[in-house]
Amino acid sequence: MHNDMSEFEKKKLESDFRNFTSRNFERPSDCRNLDQIRFYVSELCNKISEYENRFNYVPQWAYSLLAQYNMVHNSLLHSDFKRAYA
Repeated sequence: MHNDMSEFEKKKLESDFRNFTSRNFERPSDCRNLDQIRFYVSELCNKISEYENRFNYVPQWAYSLLAQYNMVHNSLLHSDFKRAYA
């Protein structure tokens, strides 16, 4: 585990994490269905957990991205609920 990680190492991990999300994820605002959002949330949680376990470090923006996906998820749930019970 890297307890005393250099700024260079942190920047490298952040860059790797950002490249992973750019290649594999759509922006939260572009997601249009619950299954897609659930998949991204699950994958992002797995990646965050991996970074916590392997490096004892997770870029702060990763949690912000997760919050954005959760907001879209809640919005889609609310829309589905209104459509089903309106």
